[in-house]
Amino acid sequence: MTNDSIQNTRVTSTPKSSPGIVSRIRTYFLTGLVVAGPVAITLWLVWWFVTWVDGLVRPFIPGAYRPETYMPVRIPGLGLIIVFVALTLLGFFTANFVGRKLVDFGESILSRMPVVRPIYRTAKQIFQTLFSKSESSFRRVALIEFPSPGMWSLVFLTQSPTEDIAGRLPESEYVSAFMPCTPNPTTGFFFYVPKREVIELDITVEQAMTLIMSAGTAQPTGEGQKKLAAIAESMRAGRTPPALPPTAA
Repeated sequence: MTNDSIQNTRVTSTPKSSPGIVSRIRTYFLTGLVVAGPVAITLWLVWWFVTWVDGLVRPFIPGAYRPETYMPVRIPGLGLIIVFVALTLLGFFTANFVGRKLVDFGESILSRMPVVRPIYRTAKQIFQTLFSKSESSFRRVALIEFPSPGMWSLVFLTQSPTEDIAGRLPESEYVSAFMPCTPNPTTGFFFYVPKREVIELDITVEQAMTLIMSAGTAQPTGEGQKKLAAIAESMRAGRTPPALPPTAA
């Protein structure tokens, strides 16, 4: 056996060194950060929202009805409970005929104010889009080929354009699409796209939002991941480049 073979045998037979104490501590710290980080941020946001609502509602509550008047500590959440009950009662009264008339009367007054009118209409449309259960809200997720051929982007579909807009578009069936940006989905691009160029996905809006906000690092799990993989495979099969002709001798 030559010297080179003996040295190679010694190198291959040398056991791998185990990670050091510093590497283990770093791994444990990052694991704990991944587990505790989202929990801490969630609790902080909930606490901030509850205290913010309490700060808005507390000045309207008489001192005799505040819990801290009779208790040594301040209990947060009273303002949030009052707001929830008030909004529920407002929705109950608005659903009947008398409440609907009062709302229409108030909207007619706001529509006559030059500065307040556009602000109110815009805010009303945003809230109706976010919290409505109709087809105009974001209920469907799709893929479109954007920004260049071979590149696909996630979009949210709402409804077809109005007759006035559809009459000025080329002869085809169009849908309204909103493409949010990463990592801030509140901004993005809105456009009308032909329905034949849209590939609807069978995933939820929450899964699509998570995918967009994480820039693809948090992929849908379970059935959502399988559906995206099947769609990607079908796209590859449909876009297989044609075979090149044989080269002339």
